[in-house]
Amino acid sequence: MQQQVPQRPTLNQLALLPRLPLVLVLENIRSAQNVGSLFRTADAFRLEALCLCGFTPGPDNRDLRKAALGADLSVPYQTYPDGPTCLQALAAQGYTLWALEQTNASQDLSTIIKPTGPVAIVLGNEVDGVSPQALALCHGAVEIAQGGIKHSLNVAVAGGIAAWFLSQKMAS
Repeated sequence: MQQQVPQRPTLNQLALLPRLPLVLVLENIRSAQNVGSLFRTADAFRLEALCLCGFTPGPDNRDLRKAALGADLSVPYQTYPDGPTCLQALAAQGYTLWALEQTNASQDLSTIIKPTGPVAIVLGNEVDGVSPQALALCHGAVEIAQGGIKHSLNVAVAGGIAAWFLSQKMAS
């Protein structure tokens, strides 16, 4: 027995559908493949937008388009000269700002209660993480609990986990 494939919206239909009030802020992500993967994540959960900050590559990058598999056409995005400029704009629009970053004061992602308004999650550079300037503008920092010997995840993987977790919280 062949399984039915769910009907996917067209780009025109997608433009009319509501989006989850969740934005991923990509601050100085160096890998176009990671950014392309995050476009696919944003498409999968129908996130409101991606914010591409600093030297984060945009959809004009061939490697990004290759990894995005067309999601660069279905996900709204904005560019900013740097993370703090983006975060100031989002804060002025009423977003709660969380850095996905391990700090002395970070709390486990699972402790976030159901958000009551729009949320922005800041994902930082693959080596340096979220900048101190961006971190200072956030309401707090959250991290993903890990049980292995490594204490970091690929930024696209971490962004996917956070997007899934928050999409579940916001939908309930």
